[in-house]
Amino acid sequence: MLKIQVGHSYLLTYDRKQWERGKPYPPLATIHVAALLRQMGHHITLFDAMLADGVEDYDASLHSAQPDVVVLYEDNFNFLTKMCLARMREAACQMIAKARAAGARVIVAGSDASDQPDAFLAAGADVVLIGEGIAALVALIERLERNPDIDNENWVSNMAGVASVLSEKTHITRIGVQPPDPRLVARPAWDLIDIEKYRAMWMDRHGYFSLNMAGSRGCPFRCNWCAKPIWGNHYKQRSAQNMAAEMTYLKHTFKPDHIWMADDIFGFHVDWVAEFAHHLDESDGSIPFTIQTRADLISERMADALQKAGCAEAWIGAESGSQRVLDAMTKGTNVAELIAARERLGSRGIRVGFFIQLGYLGEQLNDLLATRELITRAAPDDIGVSVSYPLPGTKFYEKVKAQLGQKTHWQDSDDLAMMFRGAYDSDFYRQIRNLLHEQVTIQQSKHTQEPDRYTAALTELDTRWDALIAVERAHRTEHPTAALHLREPHHAATAQNG
Repeated sequence: MLKIQVGHSYLLTYDRKQWERGKPYPPLATIHVAALLRQMGHHITLFDAMLADGVEDYDASLHSAQPDVVVLYEDNFNFLTKMCLARMREAACQMIAKARAAGARVIVAGSDASDQPDAFLAAGADVVLIGEGIAALVALIERLERNPDIDNENWVSNMAGVASVLSEKTHITRIGVQPPDPRLVARPAWDLIDIEKYRAMWMDRHGYFSLNMAGSRGCPFRCNWCAKPIWGNHYKQRSAQNMAAEMTYLKHTFKPDHIWMADDIFGFHVDWVAEFAHHLDESDGSIPFTIQTRADLISERMADALQKAGCAEAWIGAESGSQRVLDAMTKGTNVAELIAARERLGSRGIRVGFFIQLGYLGEQLNDLLATRELITRAAPDDIGVSVSYPLPGTKFYEKVKAQLGQKTHWQDSDDLAMMFRGAYDSDFYRQIRNLLHEQVTIQQSKHTQEPDRYTAALTELDTRWDALIAVERAHRTEHPTAALHLREPHHAATAQNG
């Protein structure tokens, strides 16, 4: 039996936007791996960085655990880890150095480590897992248990899907993106999480308590800006019965008021969602939950099934109100589907949020105005706005990587800086973001505000839009990057009508 400390390096305090948002979730992938290693018979401890005051908190955890092995396994369900934020890489490297100094072997896994293993090896990691890495992790632990004194060369000998330093050179054996490993089926090690610490922050900030779950791993769709270093286009679902059993367990054990479904695409098949709803009804296990989904999946039957299961809110990757931009992204959806999905869900009392992406390759002013028009017509309950972010492994990244220079990652999630030559500068997109958010706020106040005040607010907002549009030429970028197979823009009126 080995003493293994499992951890991750996402510290909420190092991401100002997310700290202010105040909605922390336990690291699902990390505690899934902890459960697997414990199932193998090892003594497992957890360092959960999410609510730590800083990376210095790791010292006490390391001293208490005195592990033989540290497995720094980033939470693949946390979209922020896919962004490879620079501040979190720094924290990971500090933790690696501390673990090595304490005499532990160090294994690292995550999106950033898969893309850039050298940075983590240079910090002192013995092995970096490429991709999800479960098969390699299990093999490494088994070898180490058999021979605790094994040297690194023999430890990784003939092992696929790992990176290590051998003879002072990085040695990587990539095996391509693999499907989600079927061994991660046990309930996550929820007992290792300090649930009350999470509850306290949620109650203080929001007056209710939310936990997270995931019914699937991966996404089968092929948007050309979305990086998939862990599962590629593979998609694996848990059984609806297993998923319902975990929700029932969380309901009766921790009594959360809400669940965030961390799946890239929740449900996917309407029959699965209907079965999930059936099992929840039988076990009295339903908790109001929020999902991420796609507009083209929201049929009338799917909307009914989600309502029956207890879905309270659905976030849709709308991205843009311009069909030409959606097509350039190979998104596979259209503007009419976005509006229909919003109406179907809204008619069943399910709140709808739109994820909006500004600044994609080839996007012009007409396309931005089409997004404004989409928000007006669909009237989502909320929006999340970002600018296009070049993620390694995507066609988008390959198109712009020569322009990235020293800044290849945002420092934190509120950075919102353009890292390539888009149509406009960062300030312009930030102003567009602010106007779109204000538009949603005003639209949501329609039924709670006096009609005259509501009309005046819309008029004032239109004035601000006009003022920004009047100076848009001053924000244009010289020699913007050419688009990926983007059609010429339509006339403004056509573009705005989607």
